[in-house]
Amino acid sequence: MLANFLEKSKPINFIVYFGLFFCFFIITVFSNLLTDSFTWLKAMENVSFLGLFLIIFFFYSFIVSKNKLTFDHSYSFFVFILTSILFIPKLLEFKTLITLIIYLLFLRKIYSLRSPKKMIQKLFDSGFWLGVLIILEPFTLVFSILIYASILLRKKVSFHTILTPIIGFISPLIIYFSYLFWYDYNEEFKQLFAFNNINNVFIYRKDTTLWIFGAVLLLTIISVFLKSPKVLSVNNSFKKSWIILIINSIIAVVFALIITEKNGSEIVYLLIPASIIIANGFEVIEKMIVKNSISALLLIGTILTYFLL
Repeated sequence: MLANFLEKSKPINFIVYFGLFFCFFIITVFSNLLTDSFTWLKAMENVSFLGLFLIIFFFYSFIVSKNKLTFDHSYSFFVFILTSILFIPKLLEFKTLITLIIYLLFLRKIYSLRSPKKMIQKLFDSGFWLGVLIILEPFTLVFSILIYASILLRKKVSFHTILTPIIGFISPLIIYFSYLFWYDYNEEFKQLFAFNNINNVFIYRKDTTLWIFGAVLLLTIISVFLKSPKVLSVNNSFKKSWIILIINSIIAVVFALIITEKNGSEIVYLLIPASIIIANGFEVIEKMIVKNSISALLLIGTILTYFLL
């Protein structure tokens, strides 16, 4: 049964999941060829896109397993793959995929704060990756809240822990400003902090993104209510990671709503913490028939949404 397969966390699981993603990736690529003529440049671009997706999946899996954000199963990767499939057409841009990779590098440092080792270095790196993120997408500034929420939750508040992320944050900005100043493009740097043009938050009504967004949010909220009583009753490192996951999801929702240039790809910022939370919701369910039913519905729903909506 499907749930029995998902209960395992072995290399074969991830090969199967990526194989599933690869099938839909190929379908998307061939669909695009029906409207655009084939060129070797586009073929190389698609190969590059697939390589970037592999990097994204690798970092996602690393964050979950390294920081023990779920038990030893593969529900989170399964959910993340299914939701990623629905956004393949919106993710086929180099800037979008590279930004997601940097976002994952940022989250990797945030969740690794569960270990007290090299705390200052991790905080510097988190600030540094956030600075790079802002250069690519200024509205990711809202994720700075996540750094200081982590510091507070881990009870590591000090002059050094408060200042270090700021130093890391301004480092890439200084390099970027120096580059723009050298070529007299100062106005572009000012635009990084121009947050006065926020589009209608209900732009997602134009396509199926709203329904996917809503479904992910609903499953996330249900999982939070299912898992939280058990998690919050025990004072351990996962309790703090769980709260950070919830904060991460809330910030990602805000980011998706306020970002200026919406195309649906920004929802993936929510899918990363949300898929982990949903996987934790699966852990609370004891009956295998229920797990099988929900897993099958998610798989069937993804296929139907991709082809019919």
